[in-house]
Amino acid sequence: MATFDTKLTGGTVHLPSGPAQVDIGIVDGRIAGIGVTGDAGETIDCTGLDILPGVIDTQVHFREPGLEHKEDLATGSIAAVMGGVTAVFEMPNTKPATDTEDAIADKLARAKGRMYCDHAFYVGATARNANHLAELERLPGTAGVKIFMGSSTGDLLVSEDADLLRVLRSGQRRVAIHAEDEIRMIAREGERVSGDPASHPVWRDDESAMLATRRILRLAREAGRRVHVLHVTTPAELEVLGANKDIASCEVTPQHLTLAGEDAYPRLGTYAQMNPPIRSGAHRNGLWYWLNQGVPDVIGSDHAPHTIEEKAKTYPATPSGMPGVQTLLPLLLNHVAEGRLTLQRLIDLTSAGAQRIFGLAGKGRIAFGYDADFTVVDLKRRWTIEESWLASRAGWSPFTGDTLTGRPVGTIVRGRTAMWEAELVGKAQGAPVRFESTSFQGG
Repeated sequence: MATFDTKLTGGTVHLPSGPAQVDIGIVDGRIAGIGVTGDAGETIDCTGLDILPGVIDTQVHFREPGLEHKEDLATGSIAAVMGGVTAVFEMPNTKPATDTEDAIADKLARAKGRMYCDHAFYVGATARNANHLAELERLPGTAGVKIFMGSSTGDLLVSEDADLLRVLRSGQRRVAIHAEDEIRMIAREGERVSGDPASHPVWRDDESAMLATRRILRLAREAGRRVHVLHVTTPAELEVLGANKDIASCEVTPQHLTLAGEDAYPRLGTYAQMNPPIRSGAHRNGLWYWLNQGVPDVIGSDHAPHTIEEKAKTYPATPSGMPGVQTLLPLLLNHVAEGRLTLQRLIDLTSAGAQRIFGLAGKGRIAFGYDADFTVVDLKRRWTIEESWLASRAGWSPFTGDTLTGRPVGTIVRGRTAMWEAELVGKAQGAPVRFESTSFQGG
């Protein structure tokens, strides 16, 4: 009789203690031994490859329900596992918005048997549901509460201090924040130049981001609530956030670490348009400075797909957002290859950081008893992103044609291979992510 259901052999395994040449045994979807011997029903040969903790993307927009022409839970999850991502936190700006218990239940039902990666869903904060968020954030499969301080894709917006305080005082889990100042952006709409997406960061300027970040830090202290500031784009914000680590964590995206406005807008046009915007090369360099100072806690893709037809309109009639879940890890591996990022820091930003700040149960590291989530990579493989590889329904990427070093080879979710060598494997068996804060009530 086999000792293990599955065994990973021959790879360099990235443990909390560092890299090691050891075999991993899996039983019932969990890690049953590290440095093991014994038979297994299935053996996965990882010779010459690196085995990372499963990559967790804590910010994606999969557009279902209501916007399935852009993406749905199935196609978004396929893009995720094709890029080496084992779990995602999905955002609430759908149609209708995910802002009630029924809406969360509906998303979980839609995900069952259709999503290839594990998943959790944010509940969107509104002035209407503010007093009920303490109950909503504790529902099984819920990643927490999301606040949009500035208008983006969808109808969720909480911009008044009184409403923000009501949201922050309702519940205990860390609240995710889209920090752009609505009043300043409305006042600056005249800065948009028709047909010129390079005016997007002029309109949604540094100050609109900083105003909102300072406001939410002040309100978080007043409410005694931890916050998580998403997709930070300015070095000045990271400096302020770094001085407020007791109450705030934060995220940066691969897009803002890779693209610079001086090149991106002339080359990509509206395909470079997102919120908050792609800014200058100096901004990008500043983000790297603060990343190397240890300030960002996680990297999320802010996967926000729109169709080519929608993006082909004339700015500012074009929607903001770009696909990113499938290219998150490849871009970061290329940054490792080019010396901007260490593999240890990549692991911290894509798995351990998410576990630490969101309180994931059984995910985020390779350790006995944890979910058998692994992202298997070839650090030396040189390859080019081709349109045929992209799985998102959007059908495009700002990084198509880019040649990178480092490629995801396999995605293993709770012991089941979901992707191997750019091929989808098996059935969709993703399950809700478990959280320490809700685990005793089935969450």
